Amino acid sequence: MVEGDCQIQMGRFVSFLQELSCFVTRCYEVVVNIVHQLAVLYTSNKNAPKIIETSGVHFQAMYEHLGELLTVLITLDEIIDNHATLKDHWTMYKRLLKSVHHNPSKFGIQEDKLKPFEKLLLKLECQLLDGMIFQACIEQQFDSLNGGVSVSKNSTFAEEFAHTLRTAFANVETKLGEPSEIDQRDKYVGICGLFVLHFQIFRTIDKKFYKSLLDVCKKVPAITLTANIIWFADNFLIQKIPAAAKLLDKKSIHTIKLQRENFLQQKAQSLTKDMQSYYVFVSSWMTKMESILSKEQRVDKFAEDLSNRCNVFIQGFLYAYSLSTIIKTTMNLYMSMQKPMTKTSVKALCRLVELLKAIEHMFYRRSMVVADSVTHIAQHLQYQALHTISVAKKRVISDKKYSEQRLDVLSALVLAENTLHGPSTKQRRLIVSLALSVGTQMKTFKDEELLPLQLVLKKLDLISELTERIRAQCDCCFLYWHRAIFPIYLDDVYENAVDSARLHYMFSALRDCVPAMMHARHLESYELLLECYDKEIMEVLNEHLLDKLCKEIEKDLRLSVHTHLKLDDRNPFRVGMKDLAHFFFLNPIRFFNRFIDIKAYVTHYLDKTFYNLTTVALHDWATYSEMRNLATQRYGLSMTEAHLPSQTLEQGLDVLEIMRNIHVFVSRYLYNLNNQIFIERTSNNKHLNTINIRHIANSIRTHGTGIMNTTVNFTYQFLRKKFYIFSQFMYDEHIKSRLIKDIRFFREVKDQNDHKYPFERADKFNRGIRKLGITPDGQSYLDQFRQLISQIGNAMGYVRMIRSGGLHCCSSAIRFVPDLEDIVNFEELVKEEGLSEETQKAARQLDSVLGDLTRNFAEGTEYFKMLVDVFAPEFRSPKNMHLRNFYIIVPPLTLNFVEHSINCKEKLNKKNKSGAAFTDDGFAMGVAYILKLLDQYQEFDSLHWFQSVREKYVKEIRAVAKQQNVQSTNQDEKLLQTMNLTHKRLEVCLQEFELLYFSLSSARIFFRADKTAAEENQEKKEKEEESVKSSNGELPNSMPADPVVK
Repeated sequence: MVEGDCQIQMGRFVSFLQELSCFVTRCYEVVVNIVHQLAVLYTSNKNAPKIIETSGVHFQAMYEHLGELLTVLITLDEIIDNHATLKDHWTMYKRLLKSVHHNPSKFGIQEDKLKPFEKLLLKLECQLLDGMIFQACIEQQFDSLNGGVSVSKNSTFAEEFAHTLRTAFANVETKLGEPSEIDQRDKYVGICGLFVLHFQIFRTIDKKFYKSLLDVCKKVPAITLTANIIWFADNFLIQKIPAAAKLLDKKSIHTIKLQRENFLQQKAQSLTKDMQSYYVFVSSWMTKMESILSKEQRVDKFAEDLSNRCNVFIQGFLYAYSLSTIIKTTMNLYMSMQKPMTKTSVKALCRLVELLKAIEHMFYRRSMVVADSVTHIAQHLQYQALHTISVAKKRVISDKKYSEQRLDVLSALVLAENTLHGPSTKQRRLIVSLALSVGTQMKTFKDEELLPLQLVLKKLDLISELTERIRAQCDCCFLYWHRAIFPIYLDDVYENAVDSARLHYMFSALRDCVPAMMHARHLESYELLLECYDKEIMEVLNEHLLDKLCKEIEKDLRLSVHTHLKLDDRNPFRVGMKDLAHFFFLNPIRFFNRFIDIKAYVTHYLDKTFYNLTTVALHDWATYSEMRNLATQRYGLSMTEAHLPSQTLEQGLDVLEIMRNIHVFVSRYLYNLNNQIFIERTSNNKHLNTINIRHIANSIRTHGTGIMNTTVNFTYQFLRKKFYIFSQFMYDEHIKSRLIKDIRFFREVKDQNDHKYPFERADKFNRGIRKLGITPDGQSYLDQFRQLISQIGNAMGYVRMIRSGGLHCCSSAIRFVPDLEDIVNFEELVKEEGLSEETQKAARQLDSVLGDLTRNFAEGTEYFKMLVDVFAPEFRSPKNMHLRNFYIIVPPLTLNFVEHSINCKEKLNKKNKSGAAFTDDGFAMGVAYILKLLDQYQEFDSLHWFQSVREKYVKEIRAVAKQQNVQSTNQDEKLLQTMNLTHKRLEVCLQEFELLYFSLSSARIFFRADKTAAEENQEKKEKEEESVKSSNGELPNSMPADPVVK
């Protein structure tokens, strides 16, 4: 609570305390008035005028109602006494008032208003908060000072008072703790209050009666006054009549306290047993109720039927009363004595709460029939009472000796008769009760008539107030103070899913707390309190039931779908089985202004979980679909289809993204020439991304074909930067000198080597470069140069993929054109029809789009040719002579590449796969492109490098095979193993070289390796001459237009 909140709340509460004070004052006046009236009726003053003859008249009802009023005052005392927070906040409020007193202007209060307000608070504190409400009532001045009514000296009234108390106690004591108990506990509290009042007025004490009152505590150790307020009669009597308490020895007082603890202990042990008994009782009562109310009422057995219905209704009320008493007494005793409850006790008490609500629900469900029956039953009971009274009346009339007393009796019986002829309201029943107090004197009724009459009137009381009484007994608002049991209850429901329907009853009980909260006065609005309560209950429900249920269902579905993984033992005969499907057959539970639908909650949770997890790992879509189907089959859940694609999304990395970060892309991805696919080199995830033609086509479809030229322009800019580094490497003195030396060497020895470049020379160059220096991650300059060429090759591979993607996109778009050879001109057709200008414009646009599509589809754009043409002049110019040495560095580069490739492929089988790869055709692509730019295909072919490598490896493989044959006779195991490994390694190297040769041959086709630069120029001239001739004659149908690279 925020500082200052308690004072504000107390400020709001003062008005309520003022109202309470007025109520208490009124109660005091009523008590004095009643005592005076009774004192006048039963006066011992012979001279006082007599109103009626009261010698045999006992107004039992008056005392009962007086007792009820005193019970209210006792309850108020107990509530305030148990409310520590109220007292604390009151103290803080008074402190605040002192601060205000010192500086009223600061708080905007007039000083003259403070004094009366402080007096009011002082009065409220003395009257209400000091626990003296009841005490102040009984300590009032009952004797009139100015010679009016004398009470304390009135011995007749004192005797009548004591006699009525004893009679009332005798009636109550026999029923206390019995199954037929109705409201005797409340009456007992009233009797104790009256006893203290009697002592206070007359200052006499009946020790025997006092002891009898205390003896009840053995049978009923505590009484719940309201909600969580529990009352101990022994404490009350000892505290209020200290004079009588002195007569008792300490042992007997201690015994009562011990008995209370024993009672609680025994109750805890017998709770489960009681619960089972009541379960049977209530179930059979409900069956009986259904049976009786469903039967057709027969005219000949109408009275019997009404009698049966009356008994069943009363039986239901009695069960409700007993259950309510057990639950409240046990729970409140545990709370009051601060003893912990066992889980078993909590579960049993919750079951009893459910039974209590089941009784209420039964009455509510059949309320139409019950309401109809109640009127008939009341009439029938009134008829029985009237019959008995008329018999007694006749008896009085038949006696001819009239006296005043006899006339009083007769008048009382006539009054009772007249009153019973009307509806059975509370006032009428009270008048009947008072009339019969007078009418039963002088033996007007025989004993066998009087008892049935009293029973009929008691039944009439019960039946007339049946609905109110049932509602009062089944009200579970006390659970507000025992909310701690709710989590344990939910755990129990979860464990015993078979009985899950009982949740409805528990929530109905929790809803009973709401009406009381709506009277809250200390908050700005009672809705704040309701909101907190609602939130608390929902949080507990989610934590202890719904979330557990969701997790368990999800776990069950997962394990069922993954049975092939041989997980934990799931044999129900060994590990048991919990059928949670019962929760999904429940109707939605009403709570506050919402319905809690467990089925919908779990369905939503699973839908959400499966959808989110499928988006994270799309390859798991099949597993989640299976789990969805299983949820429907096993639990009857209506799952929502995720509508996610059932394979990888076809978008991949976007062309724009790659284009903007092409320098990152070419270094992070590896190219595969044959499948035309890029594969991510390494990834932090379990999966590597791939990019293929479909991804590119989809991207082009998204952004339009214009993006293709832009992408090639970006690639051109990237290649310029890379070729600058390439040129610097080739110009380096160490490299250039070695390459010139190698060219000279090859020219000298080529005739001897059959025009083949020696493998040893390339190997020597490869090793020699390492001597120049190594980077921190162990790479030589040649490694870095190889990576540079791979990146250039990857860029070219990307351009190739852009072209293929463009064609793919065009073919997808143009498939709707029926005949590519014969495309009609829509603009002409529209003009012929004489349609509007807008339609002609649209037709022109369509023709333009179709024309573009047809042209792009038929020709495509030769981006490779463009990228060769744009760089070739610079590469071949005399000022870049150092680049002409490139062809001689290719053999050492291929050696380096093969070593790297074998190393990467070997890592695929290792646990740590960092650096693993199975393809890197970017290198072959890069070598083919640079050789084309330098027009050095012939120079490279003149090295016959791949033949030289093949011969070298074949020769070594044969030598090893020969050695193996020799060694197999010697049977040296270790040497044989070594040779096998050598043989295998040589074969792998040869295979890698062959693969590189094939890749390079394939890559050369893209750059028309069959023609030299001179041949290409000659071909170009011939084409130009042809086009000039044709322009003088007829124009060709279509002119190819290459996009210009800026």
